[in-house]
Amino acid sequence: MPEIRFISTSIVQMSRRHGESSADDRIELTPWDLQLLSVGPIQKGLLFLKPTAAQEKKLLANTLVDHLKISFSRALEFFPPLAGRLGVIKNDDNTSLFFIDCNNAGAHFIHAAVENITVSNILEPVYVPRIVHSFFPLNGVCNYKGTAEPLLAVQVTELVDGFFIGCTMNHVVVDGSSFWNFLNSWSEISRGLENISHPPCLKRWFPCDVNSSIQIPFTCVQLEDNYILPPFKERVFCFARKKIAELKAKANAEMSTTSISSLQALLAHLWRAVVRCQHMEAKQEVNYVLLVSVRPRLRPPLPENYFGNTIHGEIVTTTAGELVEQGLGWVAWQMNQKIAMLTNDEVRKFLRGWVENPKLLTMSIFKNNTLTTSSSPRFNVYSNDFGWGKPLAVRSGSANKSDGKMTLFPGVEEGSIDIEVCLSPEKLLAMGDDMEFMEAVSI
Repeated sequence: MPEIRFISTSIVQMSRRHGESSADDRIELTPWDLQLLSVGPIQKGLLFLKPTAAQEKKLLANTLVDHLKISFSRALEFFPPLAGRLGVIKNDDNTSLFFIDCNNAGAHFIHAAVENITVSNILEPVYVPRIVHSFFPLNGVCNYKGTAEPLLAVQVTELVDGFFIGCTMNHVVVDGSSFWNFLNSWSEISRGLENISHPPCLKRWFPCDVNSSIQIPFTCVQLEDNYILPPFKERVFCFARKKIAELKAKANAEMSTTSISSLQALLAHLWRAVVRCQHMEAKQEVNYVLLVSVRPRLRPPLPENYFGNTIHGEIVTTTAGELVEQGLGWVAWQMNQKIAMLTNDEVRKFLRGWVENPKLLTMSIFKNNTLTTSSSPRFNVYSNDFGWGKPLAVRSGSANKSDGKMTLFPGVEEGSIDIEVCLSPEKLLAMGDDMEFMEAVSI
């Protein structure tokens, strides 16, 4: 496999143009944020063709890389937390207080290149080439290490005929919505806009009965998760709008309802295929972890541009026999009902309970016979034109990957959905041979 050649690493700081130093330079962390200390960052990246000669003339600098670095610095001015570090206060009783220190220590901007790799080498193979993981910085760095490591690092990797912009962002600081808000804003500035469309709401939200300075009974040493990554492969399955609509119609018809969403039907189709391919015993318990944004579920709802984590996990549990025998509609309905239970009261109850008994998420969430869905097809991915055209594809890095991780993206075609499926090699091979599953996949 070709090796990445690292050309330069720069520390990029923001200016104070959009706000002078104030008490807001310290941002307290919510239970949604703190529970993610022991897992990995968010890693998503975009694949582009190289700009044409005419497009290059419109750049802010002589080279595309310098253009991206300049616009990256300007974007940080609107997102001060991303130029900072995590702060921690260690108490005598072995508790810790973590917060975001907007100290402008700087984000990392890395320029790299790889020889003999083309855009088609990334897009054409059935399985995602493992070299894609090398297009992301801070591999293997858990979120709590943001006390010393940057909270944001970007790697621009030159290919023979294209570029890959890989972004690693500390998951304690952002969720997927906040991640893509930054990428969308950066691309706007890169195209020449002076201001961004959706300035982030940086103030963290706490229920009135939850203290905003949360002490957790963990030290940095106790946050270490010695999880051993099992072998896995990744494959992107593409589902056209028409096929998704057919799955939705089938699921709703089977349950005599109109409540099942397109995504619930699609995930039910995926889950049934993964279990069916493993030929499990009928009584074997299987789980699906649904990660749901609660921004619109709170009363009053949080703003769409709330900057931070608002992700709540709901687990659907059944048996392999029920999953396969009951049909698509029944499985989708289990997901639908579990999500419907996630009300404003339930969210607030979770936050109060977490403060009383803090529990950290670890990679053990990817236990046997469990699928977990992250990201969303609603994120604004393909409008990220940095000045020379829309991206060809989106890919994710190695962080938080294991047997059973499903990553959702919008497809290139409007209304389509791509699912990056991460499974053991034998399961993923069986998925590709499953005719019932593949009938809905766009070739």
